[in-house]
Formats: sequence, structure tokens, C-alpha cells
Amino acid sequence: MSIDITFRCPPEWQDVLPRPISGRQGLPDWLKTMPSEAHSALLGQDVRTVKQCPPFLDAMGGGWMMPLLCDVTVQDGLTFSWDLDLPVSRLDRLTRAPLSWHPSAQLDGVPFAEPGMAALKFNSAWTVEVPKGWSVLFTHPVNRLDLPFQTLTGLVDCDAFNTGFVHFPALWQDRDWTGTLPKGTPVAQLWPVPRAMTAHFETLEGPYADQVEETLDLIGQARGGYRKNHRASDH
Repeated sequence: MSIDITFRCPPEWQDVLPRPISGRQGLPDWLKTMPSEAHSALLGQDVRTVKQCPPFLDAMGGGWMMPLLCDVTVQDGLTFSWDLDLPVSRLDRLTRAPLSWHPSAQLDGVPFAEPGMAALKFNSAWTVEVPKGWSVLFTHPVNRLDLPFQTLTGLVDCDAFNTGFVHFPALWQDRDWTGTLPKGTPVAQLWPVPRAMTAHFETLEGPYADQVEETLDLIGQARGGYRKNHRASDH
């Protein structure tokens, strides 16, 4: 099922801002250059790497990537700086900085944040609109553990909240990381999700059990069993 998603930014910024891109467009260089096979000392033979795992690839290539607004330089002591001179917008309450902070008190009691740890907030200049009945899941870019931060996950009803900006809180995980996060770095990945869902519970019997056996045989006997027979054609 295809749905329309609409991103909007201030007209004064449309030629300056990096645009959200599809997950497939945002695949990292390390994935493109990594080998398709590697030798396993444990098994004594070559094995396929995650580069040949369709679910791994499809998760990374799905949805849309929300970009960092400009280059951000990180120095020792977690000092952040940037040079972003956006044109004046008629929306005078918009922040013109690529990031800001959440006070550490907002993370009190969270088990994955150190005491006194503040959260970054990657600011967005794009509103997001989806059809009625849909929400948008915003999360850390999938399988991007190489990034020095961890974006927290949130679910926003962007059918109703489509004239406000969704920003992205994140924890800076690598305290020793210094360098420049380039403009366009994915800081969040999003998927529209329907709010109306039901579940059914059944047992695998009759033709369903037969089909499970056939599927297991197909996947186990030859390479590419899932990709060739069960993966959607529009990936």
C-alpha cells in the first residue's frame, strides 16, 4: 500500500536546507564497500555477510531519513560549533540552530542515560504530513551504530500534528569522538504507520503447515530463497 508523505519547510530556506531523502538514498559508504562474503574461522568456510541479508538491507533502505541541517564540528569536551546563516523567515519563532539541548533532569530515572547526562536535540526545519489515520515512527537510523549518537524513538500523529516541527532528542554515546558531522548526516529515520491494527492468533495446521515446510525447505536448500521467492518486488 502506497501513501503520500509531504515535507514542508519555510520558503526562504528551501534552497539552503538539505532535504529528507529515502532510506535507500542514505545507505552508508561502509555498507557499499563491505565484502559480500567473509571467512569464518569457527565454521572453516566462507559465509555471507549482512550485505546479503535482505531484511537487514530493507530496514536500512526503508522509510525516510531526516538530515542534519549543516556541518557540526565536535571538539574535546563535547563542544559543538557550526556556521549556519539561514535567511530571515517570516516564521520568527523558528530556531535557526541545527541542534539544542534537553536538560539532564528530563532523563532522570532513564536507565540508559548516565546521571547528569543532557540530551542533544537535533532540530528539524521540515514539517511532516501523512494521511488521516496514520502516525509516523521516528527512530535512530537503522543499524547505524557507527554514528556517535543514539537518537531516541518517538511516535507522532502527523496526520493531526502537521503544522509543527518534530525534533529529535539523542544521546551522545561516544564521548571520545571528535570531528565534523557533515551536513545531511541522517539523524533520524521515519516510517508512516497505521494506527488501526488488529491481531489474530491461530495454529499452523493443514495448508498453512504444508506451506511452512515448503518455505523452510526453499530457504534452507539454496541461496537467495527468501530474496527470490518471498521478498516484495518493489524493494
